[in-house]
Amino acid sequence: MAGRSGAAVDLEVGDRTVRISNPDRVYFPARGETKLDLARYYLSVGDGIVRALRERPCMLHRFPTGVTGEKVHQKRLPRGAPEWVRTVRVHFPRYGRYADELCVTHPADVIWAVQMSTVEFHPWNSRAADTESPDEWRIDLDPMPEASYADVCRVAGVAHEVLDELGAVGWPKTSGGKGLHIYVRIEPRRGFSDVRRAAHAFAREVERRAPDLVDLTWWRKNRDPKSIFVDYNQNARDHTIRSAYSVRGVPEAVVSTPIRWDEVDDADPRDFTIATVPARFAELGDLHAGIDDSVFVLDELLEWADRDAREGADAPPEDVQNLD
Repeated sequence: MAGRSGAAVDLEVGDRTVRISNPDRVYFPARGETKLDLARYYLSVGDGIVRALRERPCMLHRFPTGVTGEKVHQKRLPRGAPEWVRTVRVHFPRYGRYADELCVTHPADVIWAVQMSTVEFHPWNSRAADTESPDEWRIDLDPMPEASYADVCRVAGVAHEVLDELGAVGWPKTSGGKGLHIYVRIEPRRGFSDVRRAAHAFAREVERRAPDLVDLTWWRKNRDPKSIFVDYNQNARDHTIRSAYSVRGVPEAVVSTPIRWDEVDDADPRDFTIATVPARFAELGDLHAGIDDSVFVLDELLEWADRDAREGADAPPEDVQNLD
């Protein structure tokens, strides 16, 4: 799959033009979709992917020769960006380094990243205005190897119940695997440690209500292989997960796709691909379009965390940051 693949194609993206080189290079061998197919997919969900990434530092997962080849985790913006592509500088104090990461504000930014061989977009849960104050709480339902999607759905139902009791609005999406993500918009007035502590208190409550399904053991090797891990650590600083509408770098080109709560039980995450999601998006629009309208305050969850500490519950282990 290496080498040149067809003449370059110019794509009009709003008021900008992005040139796609090697447009016929096969990126996803299961159905033969190409780099150009990937770019056109992201164009078809432009409003959704921009909403998911807007003004967030964004790590790029690049596959220069397609998803069966080398994978590059890239924090810093690739060289050669047009002058209209914005960046946001983030600091990694553990290593004394900085990185200027992609900061999407326009659909053309996404298509340019595809031109640079990006398949997956992994944004922070904070924005450029204050990268140290998250505005998004992420609930990651991560199934262990012997757990089923049906098990994930049962835990999602419990999580939904707890969110309703808190008065928080959760926005579910498939993970791109057999897990689920639920996003909650929050006030950007607390740091990562508080958001992570609140997320851990929430995970403990879900575990209390579904002890036969949820295992919060920190080390993966020690968890029940049939359990679901409610991964509160996805709210730690510099931890990122695939955004809504991001493609996953696998041969089937599955997509991390917003779904309605009433779809959760019957959905098959494998059905959401770059071949099927454009028609769904054209019919339903962005199911996360209202996410900014329902902002939750973490105070009650932090009170739960304090209560758990008073009762002798173990605090969440110290975060291990992603390497820079």
